[in-house]
Amino acid sequence: MKFKYLLVFLLIVSCLPKPAADFSNHEANKITNGFVNIEEVIPGILLDMRYYGAHNFLGERVDGYLAPKCYLTREAAQALAGVQNDLQPYSLSLKIYDCYRPQRAVDHFVRWAKEIDNTKTRKEFYPTVNKRNLFKDGYIADRSSHSHGSTVDLTIVPLPAPKQQDYIPGQKLSECYLPTSKRFGDNSIDMGTGFDCFHEFSHTENKNIGLQQKINRLLLKSLMEKHGFKNYDMEWWHYTLKNEPYPDTYFDFVIE
Repeated sequence: MKFKYLLVFLLIVSCLPKPAADFSNHEANKITNGFVNIEEVIPGILLDMRYYGAHNFLGERVDGYLAPKCYLTREAAQALAGVQNDLQPYSLSLKIYDCYRPQRAVDHFVRWAKEIDNTKTRKEFYPTVNKRNLFKDGYIADRSSHSHGSTVDLTIVPLPAPKQQDYIPGQKLSECYLPTSKRFGDNSIDMGTGFDCFHEFSHTENKNIGLQQKINRLLLKSLMEKHGFKNYDMEWWHYTLKNEPYPDTYFDFVIE
């Protein structure tokens, strides 16, 4: 779509980085006043909370996800609202896969990664990676910036939003790096891979994806950087607020 080229150009030139901040350590295991439900800040935002259901690389609901809700620090939520406001005039919307992640969920990831024989989701999420190497290759770690409350996994969806394909546990899986017509049917614009795809094609600036896929990623990256987020270069969907208020804290309150 030609309007995307113009939009990307306008957004790139308006990106303004913000200075980092220094905060002391803070510990908590219950939701604090510093967190908000994103739907209260951005009414109508699309949610596809993958760790609440079974369509994720574990193949099951993840510990700590008792509801399909997105909690973020107030600062991250307000910054994200700016991104949504920039998209709406072009009939586009953000769609969120994950927000705040309890430490107990990260612990669940670690336990799963050590279950070497549990490979029921490999065909879709890590088809070219030996599960023994998930830690070494940087796909799994015992800490996650998501637990600080200012990291979000997300994509862009055209409006009105196309129907999202339903995931049925046990269904036939397809490799996450295949073309959109062959991988799981996500209703987002084509970013080149599915969410949580452990593959080099997921690297934000991978040069082997198509031109339109590069443009779509650049659109997301330009907007997120404009509003104070930084990208994790191995995952096109992963963004953290630069001035996150709790950079040294790993919260563990459940999502309910």
